[in-house]
Amino acid sequence: MSTPLVTIAAVVVLGIGAQWVAWRTRLPSILLLLGAGFLAGPVTGFLPQEALQGEWLFPFVSLAVGIILFEGGLTLRFDEFREVGKSVINLITIGVGVTGVLGAVGAHYLAGFSWEVAIVLGALLTVTGPTVVLPLLRQVRPAGRVGTIAKWEGITIDPIGAILAVLVLETVILLREPAQAVGGEHASPWSALATGIAYEVVVGVGVAALSAGLLVLLLRRRLVPDWLQNPVALMVVIAAFAISNALQEEAGLLEATLLGIFMANQKYVSVRRIVEFKEDLRVLLISLLFIVLSARLDPSAFEVMLAPGPLLFLGALMLVVRPLAVVLSSLGTGLTWKEQAFLSWLAPRGIVAAAVASLFAFRLAEFFPAEAERIVPIVFLVIVGTVAVYGLTISPLARALGLALPDPQGILFVGAQPWVRRVAKALQDLGVRTLLIDANARNVRLAVRAGLPAKRANVLAEGVIDDLDLSGLGRLLAVTPNDEVNSLAALHFGEVFESNEVFQIPVRSDGPQSAANEIPRHLRGRPLFSTDATYSSLDERFDAGAAIRVLRLADGGAGWLREASDDGAFTPLFVVRGEKVRVYAEDADITPQLGDALVALVDPDPGSEALWRDAMEEADLDTPTTNDHAPSNAASPPAPAPPGDGQPGAPATPPRS
Repeated sequence: MSTPLVTIAAVVVLGIGAQWVAWRTRLPSILLLLGAGFLAGPVTGFLPQEALQGEWLFPFVSLAVGIILFEGGLTLRFDEFREVGKSVINLITIGVGVTGVLGAVGAHYLAGFSWEVAIVLGALLTVTGPTVVLPLLRQVRPAGRVGTIAKWEGITIDPIGAILAVLVLETVILLREPAQAVGGEHASPWSALATGIAYEVVVGVGVAALSAGLLVLLLRRRLVPDWLQNPVALMVVIAAFAISNALQEEAGLLEATLLGIFMANQKYVSVRRIVEFKEDLRVLLISLLFIVLSARLDPSAFEVMLAPGPLLFLGALMLVVRPLAVVLSSLGTGLTWKEQAFLSWLAPRGIVAAAVASLFAFRLAEFFPAEAERIVPIVFLVIVGTVAVYGLTISPLARALGLALPDPQGILFVGAQPWVRRVAKALQDLGVRTLLIDANARNVRLAVRAGLPAKRANVLAEGVIDDLDLSGLGRLLAVTPNDEVNSLAALHFGEVFESNEVFQIPVRSDGPQSAANEIPRHLRGRPLFSTDATYSSLDERFDAGAAIRVLRLADGGAGWLREASDDGAFTPLFVVRGEKVRVYAEDADITPQLGDALVALVDPDPGSEALWRDAMEEADLDTPTTNDHAPSNAASPPAPAPPGDGQPGAPATPPRS
């Protein structure tokens, strides 16, 4: 017999367990969450229906959606949004309008809803869901601007679609019961509509602004200790949401989104800790919501979901509505047909659609009892269908369109210190795509000044993977001075890159309490370059005048290279063969071939340099890729690096094959 305690424990175990299995199998987590919920609820009855039908459910769902929308609002920064361009603006305006209108038409003629309910359903299904889109983009890593467009559409469409759906719902209810909705017995429908929408906007904006001001005041005046900042922020979010809904029904969704936007764009206090905390909370809430909402479906819901009309409605949304919305939104933006095709096949629905559908069905049951029962099954059909089809086919489609590389060769550097910038510059001059991320703003600024793609980011933040453009990147090099950060970065990006393409600087081994003994081997990336090439040893060699050389292998050079690598003055780092890149690692077996470009670290030893010149040919570069400004064929040691950086002023041209 299932007790309330067992039910709660089962929901948590199923939700988090499904998330873990999804991570291990690299399947869309929503499919596993829905599958677990269906099996535990309507299929087996393990989670009893009566335990999931209490009065607590809808307030909990509403509050959870509010917190999720607040977290989504925290990702919307005005300066970043302005940089995205016209394409995203069109998708969240024209695209939303087209999807809402055509979705309503399809819901009426194909799914059999009345026009009032069809309009609400069409507005609800404008939400695509970043919780599904972003993991798919991690998997595909599309090249060029299309990945950025898809990412920002997925982030911004969630609150915009939810707000639109709330306003449409309120409009339908106001037109049905205007006097009851606004408290006026003789109010006309249209005046009641205008009054209701005005209340919605005034309450949502007003409470959000006051709550943001209160939260900023508490944090700026340090009235809250560090360890209470996240709980206090959650308290403010929940209180503001409840107040908004008490003043005007469903105004909390608008208020929560705006509160997140206000906090993300204010300049007075940092919200980094709050963002990281809310990301963790979002995972928990999404897991619980999907299990609860799918488990409470009645077994008869499957008959509704598998009926011909709803299936045709799903097909129309995917094959007609979404492509048409993308094509109309792309007019005047310069998007190619391949980019339009990719975006047309990326519109999965997520948790907001599922949760809001349950809330709306509850609200509409008073006015449309028969139709309200069909809203949730059809929305779940759309979620399952879009996630399954898009999730299983988007990667092959991207490769067929040439928007994703089957074997990306670019390198993501975690760390942008001076010597890392020199290494990245040498690779970039050979045509290898690179991206540097660092928490140090000065390192990032100097990397950008040197012509390197770089971004300031906390590599351990939950959302950093979604914030980066990983198109064309196929491997990770963690090269910060901190061994623990390098190991955590290797683990964090293990879900994006293959395990044999995740590298890190060898950990220091200077005593029994060293990181080499504290961090197990299976929790690190592959050791870079050589066993003794720790960060401190490489830094010391660069300080002593070592330089990065780009060399071409000559006849007999391979045998000499094996001998020279053992004396410590000549360290091979990478081999570039055409479009392929090989990374020297402690466990790598690389045999360079004639004509390969070899990126190596060479100590300032004239005798050693004379030896490698007999077996190697320095690549024909117009400017050196080292930290010096001397001619690249000079036999003398390189000049000292410029203060603070060490990058050449002009980019080097690729070597001639």
